Formats: sequence, structure tokens, C-alpha cells
Amino acid sequence: MKAALSELAEQYELALADYLASAGEAALEGAYQVGRRALADALDVMELSAIHREALGRVLRDCRTTEESARVAAAATGFFAESLAPYEMALRGFRESSEQLHLANQALEQRRSDLAAANQELEAFTYSVSHDLRAPLRHIDGFSKLLLEEHGPELSDQARHYLTRVREGTRRMGQLVDELLNLARVGRKELSGQLTGLNSLVEEVRGQLEPELAGRKIEWRIGELPFVECDPALMRQVFANLLSNAVKFTRPRECAVIEVGALEGHNPAVIFVRDNGAGFSMKYADKLFGIFQRLHRAEDFEGTGVGLATVQRIIHKHGGRVWAEAKLNKGATFYFTLQAPEAPETEGQAKPGGTR
Repeated sequence: MKAALSELAEQYELALADYLASAGEAALEGAYQVGRRALADALDVMELSAIHREALGRVLRDCRTTEESARVAAAATGFFAESLAPYEMALRGFRESSEQLHLANQALEQRRSDLAAANQELEAFTYSVSHDLRAPLRHIDGFSKLLLEEHGPELSDQARHYLTRVREGTRRMGQLVDELLNLARVGRKELSGQLTGLNSLVEEVRGQLEPELAGRKIEWRIGELPFVECDPALMRQVFANLLSNAVKFTRPRECAVIEVGALEGHNPAVIFVRDNGAGFSMKYADKLFGIFQRLHRAEDFEGTGVGLATVQRIIHKHGGRVWAEAKLNKGATFYFTLQAPEAPETEGQAKPGGTR
């Protein structure tokens, strides 16, 4: 650094002497080039000013009269001003960039505000529509039931079949409406953070799933899960959706294996739910967490396509992320964190994308 500074000081002194001798535009170009080099070497204005003073001092020692010293000093001031031109240009560019960045940030903030407002309106609309659909669905189901009960013998087999299909459809629609209402409530709900043991939540959910397990052979492998700061009601819903999916998609297996655990050596903790069920192709993983997106036929596995969208929304409300790995017919593993990591990890897993 010292050698470079000494070399620059020597270059400055030679250029100054050349300018004082000729005072032409070509000589003045030397000041600009010295200034560009000083800027490139990250010298500040005070350091360049010190180089100028030292060079001028040596020049003034050769002056014989006061008038000559004054003339040389005035000319040297113009030379120094030209050497500062690159700094002025850089400062002007910085100010312009800062102004552009400020304007871009203002536009981004406005778009963020517009998006938040649009999301709130969409959630309110979803809640309102879903809520208003419940009454007509109950009417359709109720009157279809009355028609079957009171006039069933008068109807043909085909008519009774049609009414049965109507009731099945209204029940599926009712389930979908309930799921949409739940999704809307998740978006509106304020987090109620508490230190919560995740193992206790898993055990609660397993107990709730018992009616679905009758006649099934399932091997549960529940590892040691951490205590985390979270909203326990919402996290119970996360495990309910993930574990019920695992139960559902392992139905074709003679012996289902469902594992819940935490990866070692991760901060924040990475929780996973793994099964040996139907799995899915990673080619379609971008659809996994999208609302109404399904990777399996409704004839094979029932569902509304809202469950994993709800999981993602809950995890995002906790500042975390959720992703999955799977192979078709070889099971799936869902991972989630409840807090964004300080630095992104290198992973080969699918990033959040859409509903199983």
C-alpha cells in the first residue's frame, strides 16, 4: 500500500510539474488520470489533498519571488480541482443511484402494500363465499335426505341413485367449504406463541386418528422432538394434516411405516414426517402446496387439495418453510422449520411449491 501511495505521489508531482510548465489541456488531462487512479486505489479526498500539498510544497521551494509563488499556487489549485473530477463524478453517480434506489424502494413498498390489501380482500372474499355456501349446501343435503326417506319407494332405482350421488357431492362440497374456511381463519389468526413440546402434539394427533386406523397395521416411529416457540393450536393442525396424509397414502401398504423426527445438527430444528406410501413424482413437486392441486386421482385417494396449502400457510406464519422429497410408490417425506435459517442451506429437496 505504501509503495503504491509513493508511486501515485510521484505521478502526481510529475503531472503537476508538466501542467505548470505548459498549462495546456493535454497537461490538465494528467490531473484527471491521477484522480482516477487515486479513486481506483480507494484513496479518499483527504489523502489526495495531502499528496497535493506535498507536491506543491516542493514546487514552491523553487520559486524565487512572492509573485511567482502566488501564480504557481493559483495554477496548482486548478490542477487539484481537476484531479477531484473523478470523485465528483462518482459522488454524482452515487447520488443518482441512491435516488433511483429510493424511488424503487418506494414503488416496492407500494406494491407490497397493494399486495397485502389484495390478500386481505381475497381472504375476506374467500371467508364470505365459503360461509355463505354452507346454508344452501345443508338445504340440498337435507331435502335430498327427506326425499329419499319419504318418497324413496315411489322413486326408480336410477332416481334414488341420482339422489345418493347428489348427497355425496354436497358432503364433498361441504368438506371443501370447511377446508377453505379453515384456510381463511389461519390467514386471519394472530399467532399465540408458547413454548411447546412437539411430541405431545404428535401424540394428541395420533389419538385423534385412532378411528381411521381400525384394521390397519401401522408401525409408528416417533423420535425425540424439540420444544419450540410456536402457536400450539396451529402446530397441532400441521401435524394433523401431515399425519392424516401419511395414514391415507399408506393405505395400499400391508404394513405402513410412519416416522416423525428431527434432523440432527440443524439450527433451527428441521422436523420431518416420513411414510412408505404412494409417494409422488418430484417432477410435479411445484404443485404440491398449491390450493386445489392434487397429485393423485380422487378415485384412489380422497381429499380436497387444501390440506398442504394450510400447512404451508401455518409454517410461513411462524417464519419457517416447508418442503418435501418423494419417489413414486416409494413414500414421501415432508420437512419444515419454524424459523428461517440465518443462511440458506444447500439441499436437494423440493422447495415449497403446491397439494398432495
